[in-house]
Amino acid sequence: MLAAIFPSIESSPDFERLVESYPDALKNLFGISGDFTTGPGYLDGELFSLMLPLFAIVLGVGSAARTLAGEEDAGRLELVLSYPVRRRDAVLAKGAAVAVELAILAAAGFGALALLDPLVGLDLSIARLAAAMAGVALLALFYGWLALAVAAATPSRALAIGVPAAVAAAGYLIGGLHELAGWLDPFRFLSPFWWLGQSPLRNGVDGWGALVVALAAVGCLAAAAVLLERRDLQTP
Repeated sequence: MLAAIFPSIESSPDFERLVESYPDALKNLFGISGDFTTGPGYLDGELFSLMLPLFAIVLGVGSAARTLAGEEDAGRLELVLSYPVRRRDAVLAKGAAVAVELAILAAAGFGALALLDPLVGLDLSIARLAAAMAGVALLALFYGWLALAVAAATPSRALAIGVPAAVAAAGYLIGGLHELAGWLDPFRFLSPFWWLGQSPLRNGVDGWGALVVALAAVGCLAAAAVLLERRDLQTP
Protein backbone atom coordinates (compact mmCIF):
# COMPACT_ATOMS: atom_id res chain seq x y z
CA MET A 1 0.00 0.00 0.00
CA LEU A 2 2.82 2.41 0.86
CA ALA A 3 4.61 1.64 -2.39
CA ALA A 4 1.42 2.19 -4.40
CA ILE A 5 1.12 5.72 -2.97
CA PHE A 6 4.59 6.69 -4.20
CA PRO A 7 3.60 8.00 -7.69
CA SER A 8 1.45 10.71 -6.08
CA ILE A 9 4.40 11.71 -3.85
CA GLU A 10 6.86 11.73 -6.74
CA SER A 11 4.68 14.02 -8.83
CA SER A 12 4.18 16.60 -6.04
CA PRO A 13 6.63 19.51 -6.54
CA ASP A 14 5.96 20.97 -3.10
CA PHE A 15 6.42 17.79 -1.11
CA GLU A 16 10.22 17.92 -0.95
CA ARG A 17 10.11 21.50 0.33
CA LEU A 18 7.65 20.37 2.99
CA VAL A 19 10.00 17.59 4.09
CA GLU A 20 12.94 20.02 4.26
CA SER A 21 10.92 22.21 6.64
CA TYR A 22 10.56 19.40 9.19
CA PRO A 23 12.57 19.79 12.44
CA ASP A 24 15.99 18.11 12.43
CA ALA A 25 15.01 15.92 15.37
CA LEU A 26 12.05 14.52 13.45
CA LYS A 27 14.11 13.90 10.32
CA ASN A 28 16.88 12.16 12.28
CA LEU A 29 14.46 10.05 14.26
CA PHE A 30 12.62 8.74 11.19
CA GLY A 31 15.50 8.72 8.72
CA ILE A 32 13.91 11.37 6.50
CA SER A 33 16.08 13.27 4.04
CA GLY A 34 15.56 15.76 1.25
CA ASP A 35 15.27 13.01 -1.37
CA PHE A 36 11.93 11.82 0.04
CA THR A 37 10.43 12.07 -3.46
CA THR A 38 12.69 9.26 -4.70
CA GLY A 39 11.65 5.64 -4.28
CA PRO A 40 14.51 4.65 -1.91
CA GLY A 41 14.18 7.85 0.13
CA TYR A 42 10.42 7.47 0.40
CA LEU A 43 10.53 3.83 1.53
CA ASP A 44 13.39 4.50 3.94
CA GLY A 45 11.34 7.19 5.66
CA GLU A 46 7.92 5.56 5.49
CA LEU A 47 8.73 1.88 5.88
CA PHE A 48 12.27 1.01 6.92
CA SER A 49 12.80 3.72 9.54
CA LEU A 50 10.08 2.51 11.93
CA MET A 51 7.04 0.67 10.58
CA LEU A 52 8.67 -2.46 9.18
CA PRO A 53 11.20 -2.87 12.04
CA LEU A 54 8.33 -2.39 14.51
CA PHE A 55 6.23 -5.12 12.88
CA ALA A 56 9.21 -7.47 12.75
CA ILE A 57 10.18 -6.83 16.38
CA VAL A 58 6.60 -7.40 17.53
CA LEU A 59 6.58 -10.71 15.66
CA GLY A 60 9.98 -11.82 16.99
CA VAL A 61 9.40 -10.83 20.62
CA GLY A 62 5.82 -12.10 20.68
CA SER A 63 6.74 -15.48 19.21
CA ALA A 64 9.73 -15.93 21.50
CA ALA A 65 7.78 -15.01 24.63
CA ARG A 66 4.89 -17.27 23.66
CA THR A 67 7.06 -20.27 22.88
CA LEU A 68 8.93 -20.33 26.21
CA ALA A 69 7.37 -18.20 28.95
CA GLY A 70 3.90 -18.72 27.49
CA GLU A 71 4.30 -22.49 27.45
CA GLU A 72 5.64 -22.51 30.99
CA ASP A 73 2.78 -20.34 32.20
CA ALA A 74 0.29 -22.73 30.57
CA GLY A 75 1.99 -25.79 32.05
CA ARG A 76 3.07 -27.25 28.69
CA LEU A 77 6.81 -26.64 28.91
CA GLU A 78 7.39 -29.36 31.52
CA LEU A 79 5.69 -31.87 29.23
CA VAL A 80 7.95 -30.89 26.33
CA LEU A 81 11.08 -31.12 28.46
CA SER A 82 10.04 -34.47 29.98
CA TYR A 83 11.08 -36.11 26.70
CA PRO A 84 14.69 -37.23 26.30
CA VAL A 85 15.86 -33.87 24.99
CA ARG A 86 18.31 -31.48 26.60
CA ARG A 87 16.93 -28.15 27.65
CA ARG A 88 19.53 -26.27 25.65
CA ASP A 89 18.49 -28.15 22.50
CA ALA A 90 14.87 -27.19 23.12
CA VAL A 91 15.89 -23.53 23.46
CA LEU A 92 17.94 -23.69 20.26
CA ALA A 93 15.01 -25.25 18.41
CA LYS A 94 12.66 -22.53 19.63
CA GLY A 95 15.21 -19.88 18.64
CA ALA A 96 15.46 -21.42 15.18
CA ALA A 97 11.65 -21.35 14.86
CA VAL A 98 11.64 -17.61 15.60
CA ALA A 99 14.39 -17.11 13.01
CA VAL A 100 12.36 -18.99 10.38
CA GLU A 101 9.29 -16.81 11.04
CA LEU A 102 11.36 -13.66 10.60
CA ALA A 103 13.00 -15.03 7.46
CA ILE A 104 9.55 -15.64 5.96
CA LEU A 105 8.55 -12.08 6.83
CA ALA A 106 11.70 -10.70 5.19
CA ALA A 107 11.19 -12.84 2.08
CA ALA A 108 7.57 -11.70 1.78
CA GLY A 109 8.56 -8.05 2.12
CA PHE A 110 11.33 -8.42 -0.42
CA GLY A 111 9.04 -10.16 -2.89
CA ALA A 112 6.29 -7.55 -2.57
CA LEU A 113 8.61 -4.57 -3.04
CA ALA A 114 10.59 -6.20 -5.83
CA LEU A 115 7.34 -6.91 -7.66
CA LEU A 116 6.03 -3.37 -7.22
CA ASP A 117 9.35 -1.71 -8.08
CA PRO A 118 8.85 -1.64 -11.88
CA LEU A 119 5.10 -1.09 -11.58
CA VAL A 120 5.23 2.15 -9.57
CA GLY A 121 8.71 3.36 -10.52
CA LEU A 122 10.49 3.01 -7.18
CA ASP A 123 13.90 2.61 -8.87
CA LEU A 124 15.24 0.34 -6.14
CA SER A 125 18.54 -1.50 -6.04
CA ILE A 126 17.61 -5.17 -5.65
CA ALA A 127 20.84 -5.88 -3.76
CA ARG A 128 20.18 -3.06 -1.29
CA LEU A 129 16.56 -4.12 -0.94
CA ALA A 130 17.66 -7.66 -0.05
CA ALA A 131 20.21 -6.30 2.44
CA ALA A 132 17.61 -3.96 3.96
CA MET A 133 15.11 -6.78 4.49
CA ALA A 134 17.85 -8.98 5.95
CA GLY A 135 18.80 -6.14 8.30
CA VAL A 136 15.20 -5.82 9.51
CA ALA A 137 15.04 -9.57 10.15
CA LEU A 138 18.39 -9.50 11.98
CA LEU A 139 17.26 -6.59 14.15
CA ALA A 140 14.06 -8.41 15.10
CA LEU A 141 16.00 -11.62 15.69
CA PHE A 142 18.19 -9.89 18.28
CA TYR A 143 15.16 -8.69 20.24
CA GLY A 144 13.37 -12.02 19.78
CA TRP A 145 16.30 -13.99 21.16
CA LEU A 146 16.61 -11.42 23.97
CA ALA A 147 12.99 -12.27 24.80
CA LEU A 148 13.98 -15.95 24.91
CA ALA A 149 16.77 -15.13 27.36
CA VAL A 150 14.38 -13.21 29.63
CA ALA A 151 11.83 -16.03 29.40
CA ALA A 152 14.53 -18.56 30.29
CA ALA A 153 15.39 -16.55 33.41
CA THR A 154 11.82 -15.94 34.60
CA PRO A 155 8.43 -17.54 33.95
CA SER A 156 6.81 -14.13 33.47
CA ARG A 157 5.50 -13.67 29.94
CA ALA A 158 4.95 -9.99 30.69
CA LEU A 159 8.65 -9.53 31.45
CA ALA A 160 9.65 -11.56 28.40
CA ILE A 161 7.72 -9.05 26.29
CA GLY A 162 8.27 -5.89 28.32
CA VAL A 163 12.04 -6.02 28.74
CA PRO A 164 12.88 -6.45 25.01
CA ALA A 165 10.24 -3.87 24.11
CA ALA A 166 11.81 -1.33 26.48
CA VAL A 167 15.31 -2.11 25.20
CA ALA A 168 14.10 -1.74 21.60
CA ALA A 169 12.46 1.62 22.34
CA ALA A 170 15.61 2.90 24.02
CA GLY A 171 17.79 1.63 21.17
CA TYR A 172 15.59 3.32 18.59
CA LEU A 173 15.67 6.67 20.36
CA ILE A 174 19.44 6.52 20.89
CA GLY A 175 20.05 5.53 17.27
CA GLY A 176 17.88 8.33 15.96
CA LEU A 177 18.73 11.20 18.30
CA HIS A 178 22.34 10.69 19.39
CA GLU A 179 23.63 13.21 16.82
CA LEU A 180 21.37 15.94 18.18
CA ALA A 181 21.55 15.09 21.89
CA GLY A 182 25.20 15.03 22.84
CA TRP A 183 24.65 13.19 26.10
CA LEU A 184 23.21 10.23 24.14
CA ASP A 185 26.22 9.95 21.82
CA PRO A 186 28.35 7.71 24.13
CA PHE A 187 25.47 5.23 24.31
CA ARG A 188 25.10 4.82 20.53
CA PHE A 189 27.19 1.64 20.63
CA LEU A 190 24.40 0.01 22.65
CA SER A 191 21.84 0.55 19.88
CA PRO A 192 21.38 -2.18 17.25
CA PHE A 193 19.61 0.44 15.15
CA TRP A 194 22.80 2.52 15.09
CA TRP A 195 24.97 -0.47 14.17
CA LEU A 196 22.79 -1.35 11.20
CA GLY A 197 22.55 2.27 10.08
CA GLN A 198 19.71 4.42 8.83
CA SER A 199 18.36 4.61 5.29
CA PRO A 200 19.34 1.11 4.10
CA LEU A 201 17.88 1.58 0.60
CA ARG A 202 19.93 4.73 0.01
CA ASN A 203 23.08 3.99 2.01
CA GLY A 204 23.08 0.20 2.27
CA VAL A 205 23.49 -1.87 5.43
CA ASP A 206 26.75 -1.65 7.36
CA GLY A 207 28.30 -5.12 7.08
CA TRP A 208 30.42 -4.82 10.22
CA GLY A 209 27.46 -3.42 12.12
CA ALA A 210 25.31 -6.34 10.99
CA LEU A 211 28.01 -8.72 12.26
CA VAL A 212 27.97 -7.02 15.67
CA VAL A 213 24.17 -7.34 15.91
CA ALA A 214 24.35 -10.98 14.80
CA LEU A 215 26.93 -11.78 17.49
CA ALA A 216 24.82 -10.02 20.11
CA ALA A 217 21.80 -12.07 19.02
CA VAL A 218 23.79 -15.32 19.28
CA GLY A 219 24.92 -14.24 22.75
CA CYS A 220 21.28 -13.80 23.80
CA LEU A 221 20.37 -17.26 22.49
CA ALA A 222 23.35 -18.84 24.26
CA ALA A 223 22.36 -17.07 27.48
CA ALA A 224 18.82 -18.42 27.10
CA ALA A 225 20.14 -21.98 26.78
CA VAL A 226 22.33 -21.64 29.88
CA LEU A 227 19.66 -19.93 31.99
CA LEU A 228 16.98 -22.53 31.27
CA GLU A 229 19.42 -25.33 32.12
CA ARG A 230 19.91 -23.87 35.60
CA ARG A 231 16.35 -22.96 36.56
CA ASP A 232 13.57 -24.93 38.23
CA LEU A 233 10.44 -24.71 36.13
CA GLN A 234 7.24 -23.52 37.75
CA THR A 235 4.00 -25.46 37.59
CA PRO A 236 0.65 -23.70 37.19
